[in-house]
Amino acid sequence: MGFFDLQVNGYGGVDLNGDELEGEQLEGMCALLSSHGVDGILATLITDTLEKMKARLRRLCELRRQSAKIAQMIRGVHLEGPFISPESGFRGAHPLDAILCGDRGTMEDLLESGEGLVRLVTLAPECDPGLAVTRMLADRKIVISAGHTNASVETLRAAIDAGLTMFTHLGNGCPAMLPRHDNIVQRVLSLRERLWLCMIADGAHIPLFALRNYLDLVGYERVIIVTDGISASGLGPGNYRFGRWNLKIGEDLVARADDGSHLVGSTTTMRRSLTVLTKQLGVPKDAARRLLSQNSRSAVHEPPGD
Repeated sequence: MGFFDLQVNGYGGVDLNGDELEGEQLEGMCALLSSHGVDGILATLITDTLEKMKARLRRLCELRRQSAKIAQMIRGVHLEGPFISPESGFRGAHPLDAILCGDRGTMEDLLESGEGLVRLVTLAPECDPGLAVTRMLADRKIVISAGHTNASVETLRAAIDAGLTMFTHLGNGCPAMLPRHDNIVQRVLSLRERLWLCMIADGAHIPLFALRNYLDLVGYERVIIVTDGISASGLGPGNYRFGRWNLKIGEDLVARADDGSHLVGSTTTMRRSLTVLTKQLGVPKDAARRLLSQNSRSAVHEPPGD
């Protein structure tokens, strides 16, 4: 069974959040992913203006229809935004001017542009009045994940009751400095038996000692490892594009904002994540495969791979 990644913004020099995506580029990206052991992803589109998000959704759908190779690799779309927290730190790399309050009509427009391809939506429950968007998505069997959020425990519990089943890249999408006890990481961990918890295993998004603590606490049954990969993934240092960001990736292969205030996606790969888990954290290989493939498939109701 190959890797299955729920959060891929780009790979091998291709930016899925760009406005000039071509079929040949996307086929090349899918071929590279396949050569790296990945047999399925959710193409991830982050917050931007609604017109840009809808155009990117339509373009992905068009290219997927034209190519069996693309359709085989891109099993659906993960919309990360635009209904996320506008608070500094919590919004991460998402542009403030494009963040919106949850609205059913807007969500309907995005889903229509996605032609049934949207399978996962990350939103901030506190930015979804009455949890209307959450309920709407749950009714349509679309997976809802909390992320880029500062929701209270009470709001998270209410969102879970309304259909929320996941949390996007725990330990990220929040300020570097948080209250020592009542913070979003601790709130989510307190609800670990009711949520799939996604994490990035590159050593930069979560220090490896902290990742080991999370794995010990949550267990291998509820954790999903994602890459949050951008166009630099699978390549080396250089200059890359991610949505509105022009990024200079150094020798450490960590994508950061120019001022160093936050990370801007990841350049890691699933194969590298497997090495980190097994070689550096001592996770058994069968458990690591569960974290990198089986759990992600289960969470979005994807049939088992070959």
